[in-house]
Amino acid sequence: MAKLKAGTRLQSAVCSTEVMIVKAPEEADLTCGGAPLLPLGKDKSGADPADGADGGTQIGKRYVDADETLELLCTKPGKGSLAVGGAAMSIKGAKPLPSSD
Repeated sequence: MAKLKAGTRLQSAVCSTEVMIVKAPEEADLTCGGAPLLPLGKDKSGADPADGADGGTQIGKRYVDADETLELLCTKPGKGSLAVGGAAMSIKGAKPLPSSD
């Protein structure tokens, strides 16, 4: 498990995905494409995303875990999909605007 801090930028080891941590617990097991996320600038493995972990990421989208305790902003898209503790992360939905009646 890696120690996480808001503002930290990470990259995938198996695709071009890059993310920035927006909100995070102290520790979490983050993966992209089935491989652990690396600090930005580290060497990539060159492997392809694992089967079932190749759903892709979208630039500008925020990804959250089921409890919304972890939030990542995708700064560069890629072929791998994000997961925490083996559970896939989902795109965070927009907040509804208040009624103007």
